[in-house]
Amino acid sequence: MTITREDCVARDAADPLAPFRERFALPDGVIYLDGNSLGALPRTTAARVAQVVEEEWGRHLITSWNRHDWIDLPHRIGDKLGRLIGATPGEAIVADSTSVNLYKMLSGALALRPERRVILSEVGNFPTDLYIAEGLIEQLGRGHELRTVTADEVPDALGDDVAVAMLTHVNYRTGRMYDMAATTALAHRHGALMLWDLAHSAGAVPVDLGAANADLAVGCGYKYLNGGPGAPAFLYIAQRLQDSFRQPLSGWLGHAVPFAFDPHYRPAEGIRRAMVGTPPVISLAALEVGIDLMLEADMAALRTKSLALGDLFIALAEQECGPFGFEMVSPRDRAMRGSQVSLVHAQGYAIMQALIARGVIGDFRAPDILRFGLTPLYLGYAEIWDAVRILKDVMTTGAWDHPDFHRRAAVT
Repeated sequence: MTITREDCVARDAADPLAPFRERFALPDGVIYLDGNSLGALPRTTAARVAQVVEEEWGRHLITSWNRHDWIDLPHRIGDKLGRLIGATPGEAIVADSTSVNLYKMLSGALALRPERRVILSEVGNFPTDLYIAEGLIEQLGRGHELRTVTADEVPDALGDDVAVAMLTHVNYRTGRMYDMAATTALAHRHGALMLWDLAHSAGAVPVDLGAANADLAVGCGYKYLNGGPGAPAFLYIAQRLQDSFRQPLSGWLGHAVPFAFDPHYRPAEGIRRAMVGTPPVISLAALEVGIDLMLEADMAALRTKSLALGDLFIALAEQECGPFGFEMVSPRDRAMRGSQVSLVHAQGYAIMQALIARGVIGDFRAPDILRFGLTPLYLGYAEIWDAVRILKDVMTTGAWDHPDFHRRAAVT
């Protein structure tokens, strides 16, 4: 049956999440399909940031560390974020970048499994995860190995020599999603620790680290959590591991008593030992707005709409763009798909640039993937219909083949 725009408008009218769209400052004439790379701006973020800058910093100056409890922001926001990822209070903290947190988590994991020498990951993992592992291995100089396999090969690669499995829950290229509980259980059966990268999961799909019995996790704040460009990242350490976990960056805010100014390091109890340096207060304030907004939504409803948006995009792409040589690389099995749809095309970069010029903003991942992020809080069904019809027009008219669209920019 042919899907019409009227069908999509009717679904928007019945959408219980539709009112959230007005909570975001989205520009007119833009269909934003890149929230999986940078979330949209919540309308109240600018006022909150201005309050921090003008009042808390401008008027109250350094007293705001106590007066406005700046010092506890990483922990307070971490506990809020924990509600989105299945963490109990004191298991998650907001700090540093995803790359820095990966370094801390991998180093601590290897120390907890000193007799093992393998970090297992997926060959298609996000490059920074692999780079950090390579750098740590080189720095340690103890004969560790980064073993990378395909997603399908992970179960057989979880041997008794694996210290930690480091996997991204939702693949950044394809949107393929692991069964977190089953994969974690398999890692544990082989005595390995399980480290999850939640960059494309937190705020997009239901995550329950506690129910999955996960050991460690990291993630970023600027995608589905709408914390702004370069927003602080987060990390998770299961309660049962915290007393024995030792991270390598022994900064002063990870000290048991930072303001005792003890010349020798003594790790704080619990998740606080994962801290390093002074928290970025202005960025944390922006992130908290995004997390608070996300907590207002029902995650089950978000997942239901995300899956429906994905099914719609796939069906429309086949209905409207079948003759143009696109290949679907996202799972058709909705249970295995995160909140994005990815298409492969040899001219993917130029096609995406043509779409962006027409107000349909997705992104491109080398060598040939067009990514379309599906953010249920502010994306409608009719927008999916419009986006696919614009894609069809770009292909039908050959608009993508303009020379300007073939020039590679620094960020794709």
